[in-house]
Amino acid sequence: MNSFNNPLPETPKPPQWIKQLLGWFHPDETLEEVEGDLDELYKYWYTRSGKFSANVHYFIDVVSVLPPFVRRRSTKHAYSTPLLSQTMLRNYFKIAFRNLTRNRGYSFINIFGLATGMAVAMLIGLWVYDELTYNTYYQNHKRIAKVMQSFTFNGESGAGEYMPAPLIEELRTVYKDDFTYVVPSSWTGEHILAYKDNKFTKTGNYIGPQAPEMLSLKMLSGTHAGLKDPSSILLSESVAKVLFGEEDPMGKIVKLDNRLNVKVTGVYEDMPFNTEFKDITFMAPWDLYVSTQGWVKRAIDNAEWDNNSWQLLAQVAPNADLEKVSAKIKDVKVKHRPELATFKIQVFLHPMSDWHLYSEWDKKTGKQGGRIQFVWLFSIIGIFVLLLACINFMNLATARSEKRAKEVGIRKSIGSMRSQLIGQFFGESLLVTLVAFAICVLLVALALPTFNTIADKQITMPWFNPVFWLAGIAFSVFTGLIAGSYPALYLSSFDPVSVLKGTFRAGKLASMPRKVLVVVQFTVSITLIIGTLIVFLQIQYAKNRPVGYDRSGLITVTMNTPELYNNYNALRDELLKTGAVIDMSTSSAPATDLNSQNGGFEWEGKDPNFREALGTIGVSHDFGKTVGWQFVAGRDFSRQFASDSSGMVLNETAIRYMGLKDPVGKTIKWRDRPFIVVGVIKDMVMESPFSPISPTSFMLNYGWANVINIKLNPTYSARESLAKIETVFHKFNPGSPFDFKFTDQQYALKFAAEERIGTLASIFAGLAIFISCLGLFGMASFVAEQRTKEIGIRKVLGASVLNLWKLLSQDFVVLVLIAFCIATPIAWYFLTNWLTKYEYRIEISWWVFAITGLGALLITLLTVSFQSIKAALTNPVKSLRTE
Repeated sequence: MNSFNNPLPETPKPPQWIKQLLGWFHPDETLEEVEGDLDELYKYWYTRSGKFSANVHYFIDVVSVLPPFVRRRSTKHAYSTPLLSQTMLRNYFKIAFRNLTRNRGYSFINIFGLATGMAVAMLIGLWVYDELTYNTYYQNHKRIAKVMQSFTFNGESGAGEYMPAPLIEELRTVYKDDFTYVVPSSWTGEHILAYKDNKFTKTGNYIGPQAPEMLSLKMLSGTHAGLKDPSSILLSESVAKVLFGEEDPMGKIVKLDNRLNVKVTGVYEDMPFNTEFKDITFMAPWDLYVSTQGWVKRAIDNAEWDNNSWQLLAQVAPNADLEKVSAKIKDVKVKHRPELATFKIQVFLHPMSDWHLYSEWDKKTGKQGGRIQFVWLFSIIGIFVLLLACINFMNLATARSEKRAKEVGIRKSIGSMRSQLIGQFFGESLLVTLVAFAICVLLVALALPTFNTIADKQITMPWFNPVFWLAGIAFSVFTGLIAGSYPALYLSSFDPVSVLKGTFRAGKLASMPRKVLVVVQFTVSITLIIGTLIVFLQIQYAKNRPVGYDRSGLITVTMNTPELYNNYNALRDELLKTGAVIDMSTSSAPATDLNSQNGGFEWEGKDPNFREALGTIGVSHDFGKTVGWQFVAGRDFSRQFASDSSGMVLNETAIRYMGLKDPVGKTIKWRDRPFIVVGVIKDMVMESPFSPISPTSFMLNYGWANVINIKLNPTYSARESLAKIETVFHKFNPGSPFDFKFTDQQYALKFAAEERIGTLASIFAGLAIFISCLGLFGMASFVAEQRTKEIGIRKVLGASVLNLWKLLSQDFVVLVLIAFCIATPIAWYFLTNWLTKYEYRIEISWWVFAITGLGALLITLLTVSFQSIKAALTNPVKSLRTE
C-alpha cells in the first residue's frame, strides 16, 4: 500500500471485474459514466483517507466510502428514499435477468428442470383431483349408496353388490323412514336401439323410476318422472343425436332389442367421464323389465332371497345417518334366511363417495381398498419428482456460490443487510419458478391428450378457473421459496472481508449438502425404476399364464334379440356352410367372464360343514370344440349320448376343491338334480389373470344362452370372414347391427389397469431420471470448471485422459452407489407389500436390483463423462494461463 506522500496517479486503473460490479450497482449508466464514477470515487477517497491501494485492496477501500457517495449521488439527482428503494428493486431484477442470460446452460437446466418437475406434479395433481371428485357430479352423492352384502366363506371374507329382489320391498316398507329412494337396477349391458333405419348397440339399464331424480340428471327434454310410464325410455343427449339427428326425439317410438316398442319421454345430458354411470346411455323402466322377464317376476313373487341377481341403489333420508342406517339393516337377509348366518352374511350400505376408490375387499382381513392406493402412490411420486427439480436448483445455486461470492462481499461492504440479500436471492428463485410455471402450463397443455389416452381419462385444462391459476401461482411461489431457501441463506452468510481479500474458502463440509441432495435424487429415481420393472414383470408373468383354451380367431356376439334365440340352429348351419367359420356354440357367459356362482352341490365324501361355491356355466354341445377345451380326463359333450343332457364337465380346480379322485363317471347333485361327470378340463382363466382359478362346472343348457361363440377359419383373412358372417347375421337378424368382440382383445382388457399404472409409472420414472441427470450434468460442469487449474497441472505432470476422467467421475459414482444401497431395501419393502394383493404373482429376484444398479451407474457415467472428458481434453496451457 502506498504512503500518503507518494505521487498520486492521475487515473485509477481498477481491474475489469471491478467496473462490471460497479455497473451492476448502476445498470442504467454507460461504461464511460461508470469510469467517471470511479474517478470521482477516487478523489472522494483521497480527501477522506489520503491513502491509495491497487487492485482488490484499492477496491476494498473504495467501497468502504460508497454508502456516503451513493447518498451524495441520490441527493445530487434529487432521489428520495422511496424512489431509491424502487430503483434497488429494479436493479435486483436486472441482476437476476443478467445472471440468467449470462449463464445460459445453467439457466436452461434450472428452468427446464423445474418446468418438467412442475409439469409432472401438475399432471398428477389433475389426475388426483379427477379421482377424488369421482361421482361428485351427482348432487346427492353424499347420501347415495349401493346396498351390498359381506360374507365369510370357508375362512375368507368378501363382499358383493349382487342383491335379491325381495329386499327392494323390504327396505321400502320396513325401513321407509330411513330411505328417500330405494332403486332396483339390472346390470349395465348392451342393447339394440332402433329408429327407422338407424340401428345401434348401446349400453344401458333397466332401472327404477326414481333413478333420474336420485341421480339429479340434467334433463334437456322431459322431466325426471319420465320412467313412470312402463313403456318409456330416457336417452342420453349423444344417443338421441345419433338416433334422431336434428329431429325432436320427444314422443318418438324406439324399438328396444327388436322386441319392445318404447316411447322417448326424456333426454338427459351425458354424464361426465368421472362418474359411475358414464356408460349408461339410456334408461328403461324397471317395471318393463319385470313384466317381460318371467324369471325376474318369479323371483319377486316367490320371494327368492337366495337369487342374488340384481343391483340395488338407495338414498338415505335427509335426517338419517348413512352409517347408522347401514348398521340397522345388517341382519335383514339373515332374518328371512336364518341358515345364512353360517356365512356371517350382513347387508350394508356402501357410500357413493367410496365406490371408485374403495371397491375391493381383502379376503383375509375384509378391509376395503382399491384405487385409493394409486392416488397415494402417484401423489407421492408427484411430490418426489417436484422435489428432484427443486434439489437441482438448490444444488446448482449453491455450487456456483463462489462465482457470486465477490458480489455478496461487495454488497455487504456497501451496507446491504443480510435480509436484503436473502430477499434478492429469493426474488431470483421466484423469477425462475414463475418462468418455469409458464413453461410448465404449456407442457401440460401439450401433454394432456397423450396423458388422457394412457390414463384413460378425459381431463381438460381448467383455463378459466380462477382457483386453478391462484393455486398454480401459489404453488410456484411455494416452490420458489423451497427451491431458493438454501441458496438464499447460504450465499447471504459469506464474510465480505474474506471474500474480497481472496481468503474465503468454502470449507470441507460445504459440498456435503449438495452430495446429500444428489443421493436423495438418485434414491428416488432408482426406487421408481425398480418399481417400474416389478410392475412390468408382474404383468408379463400373468400374460404368460396358461389360459386353458385357444383365444385366437375366437369372437363373441351377444344374444340380445329373439331372432337369434329362435333361429340359432339355422344360423349355425348357414355360417358353417360359408367356410369362414370352423365351429360355433352358445354359452351363458363369454370365455373371459364367470358371471354366476352357486352353492347347493352334493357329492360322495363331502364334509357336511364344507360350504361350497362353484362357477356355473351353461353351454351348448359345441362349446368345447369352439373354444378349444384341453381335456385331462374323460370327454367332451356329445350329441351321440342323450344322457349328456345331465352331464357335467369340471375344471381341475373343481376336482381339487371337491376332493374327488377318479371323478369321471361320478354323480354330483345340484339342487337335488343328479349330474354325471363326463370330463375334466384344464383350468380356463375366465376371471382376473392375477387371481386363482375358481372351481367351475359346465352343463348343457341352451336356455341359459347369452353369448354366441364363433371360431374363425384361419385360412381366411379376418376381414373376409367377418364380411361373410355379417351377411348371414343380417339374413336371420335383420333388425340389428352385427356387433362382435374378439376374445383376445377382451382378455387383454384384464391387464388394462395394471398396464396403465405401469406405463404411467415408467414415464414418471423416466422423467425423474431425466431431471436427476440434468442436475448431475450441471454439477459435473461446475466441478470441471472449479478444478480447471488442477486438471491443467495434472496434465502437465503427465496425467492421461482416462486418469482425469476417473478423477472427475468417481465422486458421482460413489454417490449413486450410496443411493442404490438406500433405495434397494425401500423398494423391496413396498413392492413386496404391493404384490401381496395378487395371489398369482412373481417372486422378486436379485437380478432386478442388479440391473437397476448397473443402469443407474451407466446413466451417471454417460451424464458425467461428457463434461469430464471435455475438461480432460482442454489444453493445459490455456487453462493455467486463464486461471
